[in-house]
Amino acid sequence: MTQQNDDPYRRAMVVVAHADDAELRCSGTVATWCKQGMEIVYVLCTDSSRGSRDRNMTPEKLAAIRVKEQRAAGKVLGLSDVVFLGYADGTLQPTLELRQDIAREIRRYKPDILICQYPMRNLMGSGYLGHPDHIAAGEAALAAVFPSARDHLIFGELLEEGFETHYVREVLIMDHPEPDRWVDVTEGVDTAIKALMAHESQAVARNAADRIQEQRKRLAEGHDMEYAETFKQFNLRVPDRT
Repeated sequence: MTQQNDDPYRRAMVVVAHADDAELRCSGTVATWCKQGMEIVYVLCTDSSRGSRDRNMTPEKLAAIRVKEQRAAGKVLGLSDVVFLGYADGTLQPTLELRQDIAREIRRYKPDILICQYPMRNLMGSGYLGHPDHIAAGEAALAAVFPSARDHLIFGELLEEGFETHYVREVLIMDHPEPDRWVDVTEGVDTAIKALMAHESQAVARNAADRIQEQRKRLAEGHDMEYAETFKQFNLRVPDRT
């Protein structure tokens, strides 16, 4: 994994709204990069405490379950860390507070490349309207990358906390309707499915293994890959610090 100047990428970050969001959408990429030696951190914006149809489930119990499941999935993938910001599930907004919290983690872990969710509602398909938490997480992540993580005069309290500014070199956006980046996930797809299965409380995760494998195979058609995941790619300019 390299940037335009051929300096190797060593660190990556994935910012999503809920536990299992990354497993459903980009874990083939994550598994592949982990196998290649990259250090990868997940940042989950919400507590994932509302994703259940069990009328006997409580938000507190579900939040604890989903933390456990996400940590288990992270171990399968080989993640360096999983960060839980703990915002309420179902009501996430792209607030300045959320943006600052994500910017803090970017400054802490210093990713070369960051993957996030699509920050707009896509109404071109049918059967799924898009989750407002995903939209909010995507917008907050992009705003944290630029300009909040890189400019020292924004969120000056982060400097006081010891978090120096950081320039992310590349952003990949999941579920973009016009992708321009195909990542070969052939060597990581089996690990990705195992990670997805760690989310035992979620029916969509338990039942998605075959569908995800078929989808990744379909995305690879015409790209000299067996399995692929797609993104919208943005290479960001890293100014000279002199």
